[in-house]
Amino acid sequence: MERLQKIIAQAGIASRRKAEDLIRQGRVRVNGKVITELGYKASFSDDIEVDGKIIEKEEKVYYLLNKPKRTVCTLDDEKGRETVMAYLPEINARIFPVGRLDYQTTGVLILTNDGEFANLMMHPRSHFPKTYEAAIEGLITPEEIRQLRKGIKLEDGMTLPAKVYLVSQNKKSGKSTLTITITEGRNRQIRRMMEYFGYTVTRLDRKKYGDLDYHGLRQGEYRKLRSFEIREMIKQAEEMIKA
Repeated sequence: MERLQKIIAQAGIASRRKAEDLIRQGRVRVNGKVITELGYKASFSDDIEVDGKIIEKEEKVYYLLNKPKRTVCTLDDEKGRETVMAYLPEINARIFPVGRLDYQTTGVLILTNDGEFANLMMHPRSHFPKTYEAAIEGLITPEEIRQLRKGIKLEDGMTLPAKVYLVSQNKKSGKSTLTITITEGRNRQIRRMMEYFGYTVTRLDRKKYGDLDYHGLRQGEYRKLRSFEIREMIKQAEEMIKA
């Protein structure tokens, strides 16, 4: 059983706040009965009407995609670029990405039709660790790695401490490869962290989102999230928000 306004919001009829207004105004019926109580709970098997029209309730679905390079994390793109939705053509649910990876970045991307879940994952206090492998032009120094671990000042403020490890370094070619784990979701954060020291990222791959990775998936392939994975992510996010 779910609160009525939540079911209406998940069906894409209105935001939860607007759904509450619809209920107060007597515009919602459950199994033919007008409901005005905000705490009323219904099940997905009930007939729920808004302004006389029965809403279509979608089953909640959750997917993990290994995002390919040169794709955008939107449902469509005004510039005509390929979107991540091109890799999930047979899915009928109205899904959308949870957060974004930029055009050139590859790796773990979650997609769902569950707005509550998406909002929980992207809540400012849901500090899920996200691990990236970054290849850069330049030989990063131990001192610069120490600074990244403590936090550096970008134009939108100090970064939270990051876990940074040097994977390899080629002095002949002048290139370095790092793994970087951050707990924030700022736009282009890894690239900007490297730009802070004058380095250009040539390859960026998100290896993990929380405990999830794309093991066994080639770029462009996806899988359904397992029930225990979804439950664990919700539990972790709720604990972080309450802390």
